[in-house]
This record gives sequence, C-alpha cells and structure tokens, in this order.
Amino acid sequence: MLGRFVAVVFVAIQLASITDAAEPKTKARGQTAGQTWNIAQTWEIDHVPASFPVGFCLLTDGPNQYVAYYDEDHQMVVACRRLHENQWDRVVLPSKVGWDSHNYITMAVDARENLHVSGNMHAVPLVYFRTDVPGQIQTLRSASMTGNDEDRCTYPRFLQDADGNLLYTYRSGGSGNGRRLYNRFDSETGRWHRFLDVPLFDGLGQCNAYPIGPTQGPDGHFHVSWVWRDTPDCATNHDLSYARSADLKHWETAHGSPLRLPITPDQTAAVVDPVPSGGGIINSGIRMTFDRANQPLLAYHKRDANGHMQAYVATPRKDHWLSQAITDWDAPILFAGRGSMPFIGIKVSTPKVVDEKSIVVGFRHQEHGSGRIVLDAETLRPVDRKVTIEREFPPTLSRVRIDFPGMQHRLTTDIGASPDADERYVLRWETLGSHHDRRPPDPLPPPSKLQLVRLVRGAVQD
Repeated sequence: MLGRFVAVVFVAIQLASITDAAEPKTKARGQTAGQTWNIAQTWEIDHVPASFPVGFCLLTDGPNQYVAYYDEDHQMVVACRRLHENQWDRVVLPSKVGWDSHNYITMAVDARENLHVSGNMHAVPLVYFRTDVPGQIQTLRSASMTGNDEDRCTYPRFLQDADGNLLYTYRSGGSGNGRRLYNRFDSETGRWHRFLDVPLFDGLGQCNAYPIGPTQGPDGHFHVSWVWRDTPDCATNHDLSYARSADLKHWETAHGSPLRLPITPDQTAAVVDPVPSGGGIINSGIRMTFDRANQPLLAYHKRDANGHMQAYVATPRKDHWLSQAITDWDAPILFAGRGSMPFIGIKVSTPKVVDEKSIVVGFRHQEHGSGRIVLDAETLRPVDRKVTIEREFPPTLSRVRIDFPGMQHRLTTDIGASPDADERYVLRWETLGSHHDRRPPDPLPPPSKLQLVRLVRGAVQD
C-alpha cells in the first residue's frame, strides 16, 4: 500500500509525478510537463462573488452556449451567446443567493430547445425558470412543476431517461428526513408530471440518502451510489450503497437482485461497504466511474480498524463487493459539522482507468500532501508501475490570480458538448473555501472575473 512503494505517473508523454509517501510528514513531491489541452480563447463574462464557493453551470447546446451564475451582487444571471459570436446576452432572474454553497445552479434544454434553469435552493420553495421561446433567454419565466412537495427543495438536477425524456430530480425535506423525487417533462404539453410514483430514496423519517448520480454508464444502464445520513451533522453518514437500472424505474443491486421502491435503509443488499455512522465517510467524498468491463468503480475514504483515515476503492465481483484500502496512513482525521464543509483533511479523486492493467486515484491529505496512486486493475492494490495519463486542464487555469489569503481557483466543465470533438469549454473563477454556509468574516475579497475558456487539443501553447 501507499507508504511502502513509489508510485510513478506520466502525464501526456512525459514524467509527471513521483509520489513517495514513505515520508508521511513530507508533502508529495513531483513536477509536471506536457499537456494535451491548450487555451485557445478566453471571454470575460462578468464579475462574481469571491467570498464563498457556489456552483455555476455551463451548457453548450448546438449553436447556443448558456452560462448560469451569480453576479457580484449575488443575483442569479443567465448569459447566452452563439458559438460563432463574441457578444453575450444576459438576463437577471428574480433570485438572490446569500452565502449558502449548497445553492448551485443547473440547466437543461428540452426537445423543443427551450432552456430550463433551477437553483438557489436549500430547503426552500422550488426555484425554476423556463423560456417561452427557444434560444431567447429574455423569455425565461418562473414556473412550478407538479405543484406537490415543492416547499422544501434542495439538490436540483436535470437528466434524461433512456428514451431521451427530460427529467428533474430534487430532495424534498431536510437533511436527515428528506426524500428524492423525480419529475418528467412533456415537451408537447409543456407540463411536468411525476416520473416515479414513489420517491427513489426514503429514509423513513430517520435519515436520508445523499446520492451520486444516477449516471448513465457505458453499458447503457443508470448507476447511482449513495450514503445514508442520520442528521445534518456530516459525521453521521453511513453505509455506502449502490444500485443500477435500465429505465430509472426498476432498480437492482450490482449482482442483479431487485430492489423495491422507495429504496430504504433496511434494503441491505444494496450496501457496498457497511461503514457505521461516525466511521469517516462523507457524502461529498464519494467518486464513481467505470472500469474497462463497464463495472462501477467507487473511491471514498473511511477509518480503518485502528481509527486511521484511509482511502478505499470498491468494485463488484462475482457475488460480492471488493473493497480495498489503497493507503496505510497512520493518522486519524476527525470531522463533524453542518452546512457546506471546508476541506476536512482528506479528499480522493475519481478513479481513472489509464490502460488494461492500471487505475490511477488522486488524493489530497492534510499531512501527506497531494499525489496519485497507481492500482492494479484486478486486485485494486497499489503497484509500482509507470503509466501515461492525459492532463485534463492546462496548468495556467489552476494559478490563483487574486492576491488574497485562502483564495482558490474554481472550474466548471460543460454539461453539454461542443460540436467539435477537438474543442471543449470550461468556466473559471476564484473564491475562498466553504464557510459552513455563513458569511465569512471581514475583510471580504474583491469580486472575481468569471471567464469562459475554450480549450483545443494540442493547437495553442499555454
């Protein structure tokens, strides 16, 4: 395990990182060189709050590109441009965020090309807008959906079912007693209806699920992983779980056993790792991807038998889940609290399958610094192996430009897609870290520039 070997990782074609965790008090060392994506063009869209982090949204759909964000006055704004133009149209919506990092914004386009926008919700009435005219953001209007269970909404998300219908999911209720509801949009009538007759998850008033997904995998199925949480205290997360579905209505375990809806905590067949409450898992620390056999691959952290915090990777085998510790750190990490948490002392990245034999998992640790761990794809155990990975972003994007203590860079990737496979877009801005959804103490930093960056594959040097 990490701490007994040196993991060697290549980025692009050149040596990228040598992580030596045999020195647990020393930050992981390394240098990076080579890159695949380069900056081709940058637009300055607006100025946004740098005093707290909250999620913005970028959606490229055909010839249109939409950006949803909060301006420096904390007002929700949607901006739009045509891909071949540099001019932006903007509309300020009647919704204003405070300091709550839960209150991200998300968007989608329906079959008639109308834009849907939702966000700025943390156990509050539904905030939802839709255009009356496709491509015309000035026609965005506030609307309801089904009109039921829309008084305490959080975690909005748009997605499509297997037939391409637009769906919307959200949590109704609060942390510890919420239910996940799903609606379906009828483009012909312009009306929303319940997609599921019952919630997907129901904690029966004792807890609630914090899901990652559903995400449509390479096998065409929808996959979701989650933990249950007993109270608003993030330390009470427990029982890492997983389910899959072909149609988002009929769900089963990774081994094909059916699950009844709503999925409740007593359906233990869905459990991947029975981490107890207080066991060191957190909902924001779970990452899911798929291996070369299209099987789910989960990365997370929890405490081992000695109470030390470790990183883990899990994947289903023939009749069980293989959960493998990939570190052997010798320090506990204690965390607890409500609201959006700052860095708790550990973080793992989404596993990356780099070749038939190797998986790479990144980490950040309060004592061991940052680095990458190379795993054998079959055993999930760390190995001393050279691998080549593609750099996702040019290093320039991560360089902080605002001279203010604690400032961090933020990137949001495109939930749509450019028509050019060798081109992609990303939003960039800077903020302080989370502050439990409260106003940080004075002095506050100046507003940050919100930039749209066009990246091209190997064309322009950064």
